[in-house]
Amino acid sequence: MTQAASMENLPVLPRGWAWTTVITAIDKVPLSGKKLKQSEYQEEGALPVIDQGQTFIGGYTDKAEMKAPCEPPVIVFGDHTKVIKYINFDFVAGADGVRAIKPLNAFFPKLFYYFLQAIDLPEKGYARHFQFLEKSFIPIPPLPEQHRIVAKIEELFTRLDAGVESLKKIKAQLERYRQAVLKHAFEGKLTAEWRQAHKHELEPASVLLERIKQERQEAAKGKYRELPQLDTSDLPELPEGWVWTRIGEVESFIGSGITPRGGRNVYVSSGIPFIRSQNVYPNGLHLNDIVYITPEMNVKMQRTAVHSGDVLLNITGASIGRSTFVPNHIDTANVNQHVCIIRIEYGTLPTYMSSYLNSTSGQSQIWGTQGGVTRQGLNYQQVRLLRFPICSLPEQQQVVAEIERRFSVADEIEKTVDHSLKQAERLRQSILKRAFEGRLVPQDPNDEPAEKLLERIKAEKAKRLSEDHSRKKNRTRGTTKQMRLV
Repeated sequence: MTQAASMENLPVLPRGWAWTTVITAIDKVPLSGKKLKQSEYQEEGALPVIDQGQTFIGGYTDKAEMKAPCEPPVIVFGDHTKVIKYINFDFVAGADGVRAIKPLNAFFPKLFYYFLQAIDLPEKGYARHFQFLEKSFIPIPPLPEQHRIVAKIEELFTRLDAGVESLKKIKAQLERYRQAVLKHAFEGKLTAEWRQAHKHELEPASVLLERIKQERQEAAKGKYRELPQLDTSDLPELPEGWVWTRIGEVESFIGSGITPRGGRNVYVSSGIPFIRSQNVYPNGLHLNDIVYITPEMNVKMQRTAVHSGDVLLNITGASIGRSTFVPNHIDTANVNQHVCIIRIEYGTLPTYMSSYLNSTSGQSQIWGTQGGVTRQGLNYQQVRLLRFPICSLPEQQQVVAEIERRFSVADEIEKTVDHSLKQAERLRQSILKRAFEGRLVPQDPNDEPAEKLLERIKAEKAKRLSEDHSRKKNRTRGTTKQMRLV
């Protein structure tokens, strides 16, 4: 249901229903001007913190003096996010943008909450949205019918939620399966039979590493530096022909870019792709929100221009540790300071390297060596010292093929699950739409018409306004009398 501009644009409602505006049907809850800051949230506490984020409860606090001054249930609306929450317990309003509203007695609160979700508000980004919500029209059914509608919605939603929960469990199982595949891949288990069949053809990794060392020494022209001796005492035993090494033994370049001065203003509609941490995922580069820089800017940042086959690793922020490689179809791109380029030119496949970095073993190393407490991050030397198991190039190719074969099956299952989750959300919206239009439950001709409820709403609001006016008038008189006495 879209936001309506006038009564003339509204569809005809079932018998006994009536249209009104949201602002007419509610009381605004006067929340404290001081909101709880994000830094003040606790993991445990006496009172839950309700903010405008997607998470139902943002955190907890022991600041009882900040409890919202209202009797539950109330509805919390995110002025910036448009998130709507039904709150039937005492709470503290978190941060800015939290609006609390209480439906008048003519409305069953739970139905009002459901009906608000059926209103299609304009998308204003991080602007204020309550101004549009309060002007929106909302239908009022007869009160007994409101209870029947809620009962039906919750019956249908209970079934729907059970199905959604099962789908989410499948997604979690798929993620565990992928991690198990990576674990077995870098323990040599996925290629055990293949390795046995080709054991007389394979070069031991120790020989491969020695040859890589010689090539690096020649390329360094006397500037080659040995890395610290490798300690493998805490690492698992590898199959015959495999050895542990460091990223620094096989890379030819490690570095990251910068964010150009001017922020988003320097991005252009087309040009050189500028890869940021939000584009780097284990299953590849996500380019749906890629930004671009000019060719001139790319020349200034030539040192961090990426090549096809480069391994990318997020080294700062919440997405630290996510890794992928640059596919062949990207021939020119650049990165910002959150994305590290690992250029591999010696005896290691980029797909093999990025797959290992995304494995449980690779992630545990990354999270075990990250620098800082308040700011997560890896420096280049820490990246160089990350350890990984290396095998012959033909076996690396086989390892990657085995991973991709298993992942492709998991990906197809996940696509089906994601499609089902979208269908479930569409069904949820369809249920709310039918309820909003009076098509979810049958009407009862004996129910009191909603027009009577509207009359009571107007009378209730008029009485409250009159009482508020009288209280203000009495306070003014009292203040004036005190001033005269003084």
